[in-house]
Amino acid sequence: MAEQPQWWIGTDEAGGIPNPGRPDVKPPAHWRLEAVAATERPRQIELSPDGSTLAFMLDRDTSDVWTIPVAGGQARRVTTGRPLAAFWDDGNAVWSPDGTRLAFAQGGKVMVVAAGGGVPVEVCAASGPVWLDDARLVVGVDRDGRTVLAVVEIDDAWPRPLATVGADYVTAVVSPDRTKVAYTVFHHDDLNCISLHVVDVATRESRTVVHQPGFQLRSPVWSLDGTHLAFASEWPGWYEVFVVHATDGTAPRQLTTDDADFSELAFTPTGESLVGVRTRHGVADLVRIDAAGGEVALLAGGGTWSSPCILPDGSLVAVHESFTSPARICAVALDGAVGELCAPTPAPVRTAPHVVPVHVAYRSLDGTEVYGWLYRPAGATVERPCPAVVQPHGGPTSVTGDEWDGVAQYFLDKGYAWFAINFRGSTSYGRDFERANHGVWGVADTHDCLAAHDHLAALGWVDPTRVAIFGASYGSYMALHSVVDDPDNRYACAVAKYGDCDILTSWAQGDLVGRLDLERMMGHPRTARAEYTAGSPIHRIEHLQVPVFIAHGELDERVSPRQSQELVEALRREGKQFEYVTYPTEGHGLLRTEPFLHFHRRLERFLDWYLMP
Repeated sequence: MAEQPQWWIGTDEAGGIPNPGRPDVKPPAHWRLEAVAATERPRQIELSPDGSTLAFMLDRDTSDVWTIPVAGGQARRVTTGRPLAAFWDDGNAVWSPDGTRLAFAQGGKVMVVAAGGGVPVEVCAASGPVWLDDARLVVGVDRDGRTVLAVVEIDDAWPRPLATVGADYVTAVVSPDRTKVAYTVFHHDDLNCISLHVVDVATRESRTVVHQPGFQLRSPVWSLDGTHLAFASEWPGWYEVFVVHATDGTAPRQLTTDDADFSELAFTPTGESLVGVRTRHGVADLVRIDAAGGEVALLAGGGTWSSPCILPDGSLVAVHESFTSPARICAVALDGAVGELCAPTPAPVRTAPHVVPVHVAYRSLDGTEVYGWLYRPAGATVERPCPAVVQPHGGPTSVTGDEWDGVAQYFLDKGYAWFAINFRGSTSYGRDFERANHGVWGVADTHDCLAAHDHLAALGWVDPTRVAIFGASYGSYMALHSVVDDPDNRYACAVAKYGDCDILTSWAQGDLVGRLDLERMMGHPRTARAEYTAGSPIHRIEHLQVPVFIAHGELDERVSPRQSQELVEALRREGKQFEYVTYPTEGHGLLRTEPFLHFHRRLERFLDWYLMP
């Protein structure tokens, strides 16, 4: 009897000899993909003005707005039916100054909902809402390929420009007296620059506070008296913390020299220090920074901390995850004790054994030191070497850090090693390393991926003939390069999940954000055609000698599904071995349960067939 079609699967085809699957392979002892898929993700918390309640986003069947009392208690779902959104591409819900309403973005529109419950009301087509007062919002409005800063009244939804500086508004923070707005902008004529400005709300007069050509800054925050701004700038080589007067034109003063990336800054209630997140080599700590001398004290270390909120008594709430714990909302007491406020982890995940990786450094083919997190499964020995998966992350301006990865744990339980690599271009290893892939996409960073295989081969407990490379987005692009541009054919197979194969056509097909990010690192294709060709494995697809599994969401706007179509057409012409599946409901990320499970079951079948003994 033929298998019935399923609504979440679009194209499903193969080239070459069909993969029938392994009837002899049993599921892992402790992990199930259903439990991984059911693990909810609380994120992006915001504290109410009176310090009593948190608003947060929760990814489950939807990405809705929830609230929970800081003192503990039952979480309340404020919205229903907000579409699932990728955590890396979504905003948060922000409280009105009087604490009665929440504003959030959804589907290109700004919405407002009563915090106690009600029907969300559409305000206008915009993004990034920030309350100016109880009646007005500061928002970003898209016009002619730019995002301008605007003010909109809740009851008269006609946005009025607040500041236009010939660049894209990124973030905004309102001064304590609500008369000024500090905001950052991204410059189209200097794509590696983000600058800081302040605008007077009444006069709409804007002035530049910090503009360092070629460098970015982030996380601006007002001092309690509204005279100064703290922010993090990459100018010293890391995102160190600076303080600058908001109006007198003096140069910024560097506060920290920690050789780490700071973000998510906030002044404490006394104004004598700041709280923030310090990230170094993929580990994000919660820290306190002395506002006078810049000394940094650890508040809660290890894992990945985010969205710190300071309570009236000086204690904190923040989101935390780690290699052994999915995302949860935690309370951090003044003595550093950490407790759980909201931890919706399923019991099967809580009780399953977790493998903790080690952070390793290895040499790329050109001698550059690169990094990764290496997981070793139980039972892998020199006498019984195991198969392995190398996983380059997406971005590429991103990092794999001390964070939960249920898929990796599932395959570790099956006996696979897992090597999550941070190739050149990754964040939290310093600005120079982060920019080391500029101009050389698909060339220098591919060497890092190939060297990852060499590192595994030298360990003894990994079988070098049974190593796959698997990535999503830019990681997919890395995986494809690594099996096309490698005369030694190190990898036994590759998995390309919604990635590019031709960065020239992808530049033309993708959304504006992706296009500008590509130009930021590779230049415009009219002046860098040779680099775009070198960085496009589609031109050398005849060199591919191993099977490839390709998956793509049909609604992907960042990397067009036409990239996978172009790849499959080339593979078919060359008579290559491939599997190809698309998901009609999915964009840049397989977020819904059915596509998530289908893809990872196919991934398991693919890896088991080509790697397991």
